[in-house]
Amino acid sequence: MTTRNSSYQSYYQDFQQDPEAFWLKQAQKLNLHTQPTQGVSQCHEQHDHWFADGELNTCYLALDHHIEQGRGEQLALICDSPVTEQKRTYTYNQIHEVVSLFAGGLKNLGVEAGDRVVIYMPMIPEASIAMLACARIGAVHSVVFGGFAPRELAMRIDDAKPRLVLTASCGVEPSRIIEYKPMLDEALELAEHKVAHCVVFQRPQAQAQLQVKRDLDWLTVLEKAQPTDAVPLPATHPLYILYFWHHRHSERRFT
Repeated sequence: MTTRNSSYQSYYQDFQQDPEAFWLKQAQKLNLHTQPTQGVSQCHEQHDHWFADGELNTCYLALDHHIEQGRGEQLALICDSPVTEQKRTYTYNQIHEVVSLFAGGLKNLGVEAGDRVVIYMPMIPEASIAMLACARIGAVHSVVFGGFAPRELAMRIDDAKPRLVLTASCGVEPSRIIEYKPMLDEALELAEHKVAHCVVFQRPQAQAQLQVKRDLDWLTVLEKAQPTDAVPLPATHPLYILYFWHHRHSERRFT
C-alpha cells in the first residue's frame, strides 16, 4: 500500500508541476498513429479535450497493436455460455481477421467515419466484433440491450440516426428464446428515421425473416467483404453513444 501511495504521489506531483508535459508523456505510452503536441485543450464550448491534434484508432490498439507485439496466438476473446452450453474462443489473429472483414462489409454498405450504427444484439462474440469493426472505420456505435421493447429502441434510433442496425435473430435465456427481429421490425416502423440496412446474424435457436433489400444476412456481408485497415482518427473522435436513465427517469445521452 505504501508503494502504491508513493507512486500515486509522484505522478500527482509531476502533474501539478507541469500538466501539459505530464499528459503528453502519458500519450507516449499509447501506440498512436500521430503523437499529439497538445495535452489538454478546450473547445469553443469550454469542454476539455485530451490530445486534440493526435490520431489513433481504438480497434488498432485493441487488436493490431497486440499482434505486432507478438501476441497474435494468445486468446483475445472467450465466450462461455452456460445457457447454450457452448464455448467459443478467438485468438488475436482470429478476431483481427473477422473484424477486418466485417469492417470491410460495413464500408461496402456505405458506412463512413462519423456515421452511427446501432447494435441490437445479445452478449455473443458477434456483438464485440461489431463494436470493433465500427471503431476500425470510425463509425460511432450505440449498443442497445438486446430485447429492449420496440418503442424504446425506436427512440434511440430516432436520436442516433444510424445508417444501419446490426442485430441477431434471437437472444437465449434459461427459460425462453426471445426473437429480436419482430421487435426490431416494429421499432423501425415506429421510428421516424429510416435506416438503409439491417444486418442480421442468424442463430440456430431461431431464424429471422429478412425483408427484401433492407435486411442482409451477416455471413453474406462477410463473404462479400475485403479486409480493411484501421483508419487513423482524431483523438477527440467519438467512439460510441451511451444512453442511461437518471433518477427522474428522463433519458440522457453521452458520447
